[in-house]
Amino acid sequence: MAFQLSPGVLVTEKDLTLLVPSVSTTAGGFAGTFQWGPANEVVTVDSEASLVERFGKPNDNTYVSFFTSANFLSYGNNLQLIRVVDRSSAKNAVAKANAQLTANATLVENLTDYEANSSTNSSTIGFYAKYPGLLGNSLKVSLADANTFTNWTYKANFDEAPSTSAYTAAAGGANDELHVIVIDEDGLFTGNQGEVLERFSFVSKASDAKLPDGTTNFYKNVINSKSKYIWWGGHTANVVGTSNWGSQAAGVTFANTTNTANITQSFEGGTASETATAGNVQSAYATFANDELYDVSLIPTGGASSATVTFVINNIAEVRKDCVVFASPELSDVVNNAGNEAAAAVDFRNNLPSTSYGVLDSGWKYQYDRYNDVYRYVPLNGDTAGLCVRTDFVADPWFSPGGFNRGQIKNVVKLPFSPGKTDRDTLYKKGVNPVVTFPGNGTVLFGDKTLLAKPSAFDRINVRRLFIVLEKAIATASKFQLFEFNDAFTRAQFRNLVEPFLRDVQGRRGITDFKVVCDETNNTGEVIDRNEFVADIFIKPARSINFIQLNFVATRTGIAFEEVGA
Repeated sequence: MAFQLSPGVLVTEKDLTLLVPSVSTTAGGFAGTFQWGPANEVVTVDSEASLVERFGKPNDNTYVSFFTSANFLSYGNNLQLIRVVDRSSAKNAVAKANAQLTANATLVENLTDYEANSSTNSSTIGFYAKYPGLLGNSLKVSLADANTFTNWTYKANFDEAPSTSAYTAAAGGANDELHVIVIDEDGLFTGNQGEVLERFSFVSKASDAKLPDGTTNFYKNVINSKSKYIWWGGHTANVVGTSNWGSQAAGVTFANTTNTANITQSFEGGTASETATAGNVQSAYATFANDELYDVSLIPTGGASSATVTFVINNIAEVRKDCVVFASPELSDVVNNAGNEAAAAVDFRNNLPSTSYGVLDSGWKYQYDRYNDVYRYVPLNGDTAGLCVRTDFVADPWFSPGGFNRGQIKNVVKLPFSPGKTDRDTLYKKGVNPVVTFPGNGTVLFGDKTLLAKPSAFDRINVRRLFIVLEKAIATASKFQLFEFNDAFTRAQFRNLVEPFLRDVQGRRGITDFKVVCDETNNTGEVIDRNEFVADIFIKPARSINFIQLNFVATRTGIAFEEVGA
């Protein structure tokens, strides 16, 4: 404490209430192809409805990624998702600033990309589709000001004509107001051609215009912040007779005196971004390697090849050591490959590394696509990752996600490969978890192995996830020991922090016993002189039951059970 130079009372307090915190175990991370949405950045979605809103409905090119994500979200509510696009070919559709100009489509991946490269005035592009892909070609934008409203096709969508805003009038300007409407011209977004998507009423051409509540009313800012479909590209009026759009309001008349036709432009030039190379996908997954920015615990890989799954295991899971990768064999391994499915799944597994941070199921499922009224084959790894989420909700991460109690797979019409006992023996021996349909019992994840090849407690999903929770939670709490003294008090404080947490896990059946050693035996003088702090935490993990043996013994009527013995 501080030294006092004269008599007085010095009040201090010391916080000894630190706890080992709860850590996230249900957040998923996935990278895949979609029709719409921000590209090459992480977006959190919490339901299938928000998945559709942000990334569009599935089509023949995107359904594997879509339903892998949707299936995961049917068990949980936190998926950090990256839309993958091929930067060499994907383009955003654009609306020309004027019909007589040529506007080349370009790639604008997301807000960060837009602000860095496309937010300044373009002489040829009036608006960009907000995201790359063919869907953007369905858009049409139309604008009307006071001079063009009377003959405007869309005037019935607005209560009255634009005129002069109160802000601009007070500044001595005039005729700055503008109506903007966004149309689904081809019906690709809504299913109805010509349906109105968005309306922006009484926005201003003045760059400094504000509403009475102090928020911006400049049409560029309003569209960029509120539209789900378009970015502003350039001041359309600059090429049709006036150049004062975007000026400050003071003393400026914004009327377009040389053009009495409404400005209406269809979007064009958007190109498909629904396919991606393995390199594109791997680059997207590599984003999750940053564990300080992205807290993910479960990483499904959709229809990824063994090379991509190996990349994700080696470069994300094995580096972070706080997440598990989920994979499925390829579609051709289990569909139209009768009699060879198990061998093909084992071949797929043999191309993957030995790791406790990876889980492989036995195939794909057949499910209904309500958006297109068709049936699709979808890999099961989104479900197996989702079962871990459900296990966390109904029990704890250290319980097995397999079996009839917690391993029920949702949204299954049928399995193209439901392994029988012989195939299950083959698969399980190699670390492939069978997914099986049992008549009257549904479709079940009937295994809980990781991809670890050597015999170890860590060859089970529940043990791996138990240690992820323990390591992550205790490591988070331990950072508050940094820069303290390595003395008996600090070591005792650490033990008092960790041991109640481990007792709680033990009481919740995660471990059978534990011991925490943090004293002078492992914090020797040499350790202290190196400015280090050592704690050894010994854990006996609880094991899941994989094999049950029931012994029934028949006895004669006159025999007492005590005489038979054990």
